Amino acid sequence: MKLKILHIIPNLHKGGAERLAITICKELQTRKNVEVRLITFSNENEYSDSMGNIHWDVVPAKFIPSILGQPEVQLDKLHSYIVDFEPNIIHTHLWQAEIITRQIDYNKATWVTHFHDNIPQLKKIMLPISKAEIANIYERNLMISKYIDKKNCSICISRDTYEYAQKNLPKALRNDIHFLPNAINCKEFTNPNKACFDFSKKINLVTVGSLVDKKNQAFLIPVVSILKSWGYDTQLHILGEGPNRKAIESDIVELEMTNSVFLHGNVGVNEFYWNADIYVHSATYEPFGLVLLEAMAAGLPVVCLDGKGNRDIIEDSKNGYILSTENPEEFAHKIYNIWNNCKVYNAMSQYAIEFAEKYDIKPYVDKLLDIYTSRN
Repeated sequence: MKLKILHIIPNLHKGGAERLAITICKELQTRKNVEVRLITFSNENEYSDSMGNIHWDVVPAKFIPSILGQPEVQLDKLHSYIVDFEPNIIHTHLWQAEIITRQIDYNKATWVTHFHDNIPQLKKIMLPISKAEIANIYERNLMISKYIDKKNCSICISRDTYEYAQKNLPKALRNDIHFLPNAINCKEFTNPNKACFDFSKKINLVTVGSLVDKKNQAFLIPVVSILKSWGYDTQLHILGEGPNRKAIESDIVELEMTNSVFLHGNVGVNEFYWNADIYVHSATYEPFGLVLLEAMAAGLPVVCLDGKGNRDIIEDSKNGYILSTENPEEFAHKIYNIWNNCKVYNAMSQYAIEFAEKYDIKPYVDKLLDIYTSRN
């Protein structure tokens, strides 16, 4: 019997959830007796070059709840699509997909929520102190009844999100919360030109992430300045786009780093990984850290701040360093410790590759299929 699986995500903007959904679907398509489709609500797709042969459909849908009035509803096309496809599994990513799909009356599937983050709309709040919290309480009450009715299954990407789900979901749903860390296709990031480490050249650093407050890329600019003041020719390549671009550009100019820190926007990451020496990550909050695994698969040691979710994937002094405080000089010292010792660098690089392999998409999808089939 063929297992029919539907993955739903609002759009395909650059992001970890979107990247994971695509990677899952690509691997599921290689499995026997599995038919998988990916749905988005809009045709926005920043991954058109890496979609492979995924069956992707755009199905416009909308559900915007209102506390005081009538909700905005556009569900007919989505409902018809689901009924026609008859999926055994409906696996949703991100809140917009959650709140829209759970309004659909369809009882022939296992419904799966993917916790890519600590979903604020599901947090238990006793005394709301803002309009946002009042709205979240309303949406939570609306959704919890839908989850219970559909016997919802949850997948959490880190121990932090797992603990959050256990704390905030009702008792009736807690036995079906699964800890399943994110995964990548390691082969896609394996460096084809990996050679012996060369200390004679400049230190090439790379970081990947949206230019938003929690990613905190501005922290890395003084880190580069410190390394240069110690006599190390250092370059930092920042990949990503977002509202903080102008502020980061201003910091680069102010610290006279225009020849050392470069903003590349939303570009392909592989070549930058392969040409870098160390991956740096400044996020103050990170639900998991998919880019850290990608960088490790390319053989890069990691230096990062403690973003909670990345605690699961950084083994201090083995595949990199994780720092609990935002101290640029301490961060620079960790980079120096890796760079200044060939034996340390090579050991960390090799362990990073081996560590990333534990998070390869093939065993991940094996576990995911076990979760799916245990419910069918």
